[in-house]
Amino acid sequence: MQMTMQGLALIKRFEGFRGKAYRDPVGVWTVGYGHTSMAGPPSVSDGLEVSRAEADTILHRDVESFARDVAAFVRVTLAPAQFSALVSFAYNVGIGNFRSSSVLKAVNEGDFAAVPRRLQLWTKAGGHVLPGLVKRRAAEAELFVSAAADAEAAPGAPVEAIEGKPAYRSTTNLAAILSALAGIASTLLASARQAVDVLGGPLPGLLVMAVMIGAAAWILRERRRKAKEEGI
Repeated sequence: MQMTMQGLALIKRFEGFRGKAYRDPVGVWTVGYGHTSMAGPPSVSDGLEVSRAEADTILHRDVESFARDVAAFVRVTLAPAQFSALVSFAYNVGIGNFRSSSVLKAVNEGDFAAVPRRLQLWTKAGGHVLPGLVKRRAAEAELFVSAAADAEAAPGAPVEAIEGKPAYRSTTNLAAILSALAGIASTLLASARQAVDVLGGPLPGLLVMAVMIGAAAWILRERRRKAKEEGI
């Protein structure tokens, strides 16, 4: 499981960059992209200032730490988007709150459908619902469920068209043609004999045979055309 760029961007968007240390809604000294002393160095106090580049470095270090902790508490396999949403949530509420949250409980129970609803329980700071937290939980929920949406929208393996054999390579077709030729030859010989016997001479018999050969040629041509069309 790993953090995605979308998850990192979500954290940066909602934390916002502050180059000078400030107190968050519950009075905790914060700097950069939501960095506090509890996340590790640097220790944040009044007067601390960081550049945007320094804030980026601190954020990546903090996110890596939170990602390791989240992974340690999650007991099921998650898609990268799901994992990233949980890291963003933990980054905001703290790893201790994440560990005891109903969000993690739902995840470990495999009840992914309940996660967006459980996230919305964490929209208060200092006893008051904050619009910014409402929006953040909604964004985290959207990121979490996007994994399922992407799986449903993913195209399946392309189905290859199955082409039939050429007529001249089909053993079935060749067998049918040979069988037809044998039957036609037998019929032609019998008809020729009858013509000679009835009409009294070889010429009428030859005429009958010529007509039947023409008919046989037409039949074979139609068989080949149909075989080609149907891909036999």
